[in-house]
Amino acid sequence: MSIAEVGRLDLPGFAGTLIHPDHASYNEARRVYNGMIDRRPALIARCNSADDVVLALTLARREGLPVSVFGGGHAVTGSAVCDNGVCIDLRGMKDIRIDSVARTCRAEAGLNWGEFDAATAKHGLALTGGRNPTTGIAGLSLGSGSGWLERKFGYVCDNLISAEVVTADGRKVIASETENPDLFWGLRGGGGNFGIVTAFHFRLHQLGPIVLAGALMYPAPMAAAVLRNLRDFIRKAPDEVGVGMVFTTAPDAPFVPQPARGKPIVVVQVIYIGAVDEGITMLAPFRAFGPPAADLVQPMPYTEFQKMGGNFPGSQNYWTADFLNELPEEAIDAYAALALTPLSPQSAVILVPGGGAPSRVDEEATAFGMRTAPWNVHYICGWTDPADNAANTARVKQIASVLKPWSTGRVYLNYIGNEGQERVDAAFGEKKLARLRALKAKWDPDNVFRHNHNIRPAAAGA
Repeated sequence: MSIAEVGRLDLPGFAGTLIHPDHASYNEARRVYNGMIDRRPALIARCNSADDVVLALTLARREGLPVSVFGGGHAVTGSAVCDNGVCIDLRGMKDIRIDSVARTCRAEAGLNWGEFDAATAKHGLALTGGRNPTTGIAGLSLGSGSGWLERKFGYVCDNLISAEVVTADGRKVIASETENPDLFWGLRGGGGNFGIVTAFHFRLHQLGPIVLAGALMYPAPMAAAVLRNLRDFIRKAPDEVGVGMVFTTAPDAPFVPQPARGKPIVVVQVIYIGAVDEGITMLAPFRAFGPPAADLVQPMPYTEFQKMGGNFPGSQNYWTADFLNELPEEAIDAYAALALTPLSPQSAVILVPGGGAPSRVDEEATAFGMRTAPWNVHYICGWTDPADNAANTARVKQIASVLKPWSTGRVYLNYIGNEGQERVDAAFGEKKLARLRALKAKWDPDNVFRHNHNIRPAAAGA
């Protein structure tokens, strides 16, 4: 069967929507967050159920076509879409069922965090989620799941009770501590390498409805002083404090002081996950430092705080990241210099402290590692002109090199683009990578699920 024939195929029993290259919504359906990505699947199968996923996957395997899985499409790699293959699109699967008494939920894989947070907030509940509401729950969860609430509630994967999975050979299985525990281990940090998760069962936590949260803004020349204050503050801060420091360009917005608009700026986003009055007392010394040019920290719904992050969908995007061993004086001075020269109005250099609940989970408990790294740095850049791609990508890499001397050599894979197989392998460490490759050989020996930060199957007999 030719690629063109696949694109026009009617799939008996498929209850979702088959979107072929001549379909009116094809170009919209294949669009992902990163404007650099322009891939053309032979067929986009927008699924309504796990049964639809099985049918689409079976078709792709029968015809020997590449497979990609579209959850939120937010990854900078653009791995949600593939050329000349079958894109298994989960965006038609957005059901969420919440048990407010047990504080659990079943959430289908097509949800994004904005949708998820809105649903759980109605019950006064929450889960660590993406720092942008448009991020899909599936990709973030499978990559471990860092977010503003992590120091208190743990990573997303630490709150996974079980997962409903379609395997490479088309079976529907459950992964949990008691059913297929090896698969359950691999799903928590190993990405989409072992199957297509169609629904997640999560443990939820009480939150809100109002939290103390917002942003502190400082002039860029204060970056070193602000970072030293953050470093010293977070060492003694309770788990209830979630915080991140961002070097960016101030938007032209009412909440930004007029002289700062369009200029380099330091933003410290902070949230207190507890009673507002407790947060006011706890954060008072931190908020007084500087003082900031603007203090936008105030009582607000958590869902509003989630919308405050930078977001550049459709722009040309390049990201990279590192875990850091430490943040000594010389590292602070080197890093602070980056605040003075943002690459573009859509660039952000983000530093997030570790610690808290994730650091108390055993390193071997999940596929994700590097739980004790004290800092996670994320370099994001977006721009509008594709002619600038090569130069701006090189510039981001140069900026990221500044803190390499303090890097652990490992990385949170959700934060990087396509940086080569060695970078993916190094993210897990030698021991854990060997276990993951053996797991891949068991659950996906043909490497069907390779359109991702790929874990290669171990060779037979290895």
